[in-house]
Amino acid sequence: MDIFAPIQKFADWFSFALLGIQKETVLGGAVNFFVYDSIKILILLFTIIFVVSFLRSYLPPEKTKKLLTNKFQIIGNVLASLIGIITPFCSCSAVPLFIGLVESGVPLGVTFSYLISAPMVNEVAAVMLLGLFGPTIAGIYVASGVIIAIVVGFILGQFKLERLVEDYVWKIKVNDQVTDINKTFKDRVGEAYQYTIDLIKKVYPYVLVGVAAGALVHGYAPENFLARIAGKSNPLAIPLAVLIGVPLYSNAAGTIPIVKSLIEKGLPIGTSLAFMMSVTALSFPEMIILRKVLKPRLLVIYIAILTLGIIFTGYLFNAIL
Repeated sequence: MDIFAPIQKFADWFSFALLGIQKETVLGGAVNFFVYDSIKILILLFTIIFVVSFLRSYLPPEKTKKLLTNKFQIIGNVLASLIGIITPFCSCSAVPLFIGLVESGVPLGVTFSYLISAPMVNEVAAVMLLGLFGPTIAGIYVASGVIIAIVVGFILGQFKLERLVEDYVWKIKVNDQVTDINKTFKDRVGEAYQYTIDLIKKVYPYVLVGVAAGALVHGYAPENFLARIAGKSNPLAIPLAVLIGVPLYSNAAGTIPIVKSLIEKGLPIGTSLAFMMSVTALSFPEMIILRKVLKPRLLVIYIAILTLGIIFTGYLFNAIL
């Protein structure tokens, strides 16, 4: 049973009955796509953000820091990558917590696992992929992002690159947040609800823009155009997709509707995921902020390893899917 069938019926009524657009036309398909995906994604956003926000209220920042310190490094990398999934999913908003983890004594390689995971893998993107593409693609997205975060963080940790972090970072005095352990269940639910509403207000405009762009591609792009320039027959398709994605700044929620349309038009899934990861994890704004924290050499190393990881993931999943 399709739980989203009522939404599809509403989209059909709105597009073809209320607006009077012919169902068989390109415009009709584009409008129907926009209405259906906009409502469906809004429902998914509200549900998953609320649940994750409520659960996160039991894991305050000071406990997170303690959890990631005094562990075997690989365990710290795994934990940091998983924590990154349920923390801010904009790459720029992840940087402040990255600074806090570094100065608090968490190993640099572990903090990089968090920094990579936070924008690349997030609860919003995962649930959107689940709804749009099904569990296989959603699982691939989550697994590949976490594995890249763990491996890259572990590799960087082996080089002992703390000297390449700007000196002022080590001098920052951080006041640990005082967490109210006496919060009631009702308090946590209320805070989770308010956080969800506030976050949707910030994120949903990106989603609408992404869905609108996806609707245009869905409705108007030539059927075989993208397949010709970025299909499996082009060995450089994935590096090209990554290069194109870097200048584009968005969160994963805003890029997924576009990626969906690209896949429908023939772009391989691995290439599409590599494009999305480059947009969310290698954006120029994030690099500008990171430059204030990392010395140029470490920033270049971080970008190079992450880029190679994304490209490898794209080739891997093009090969297995």
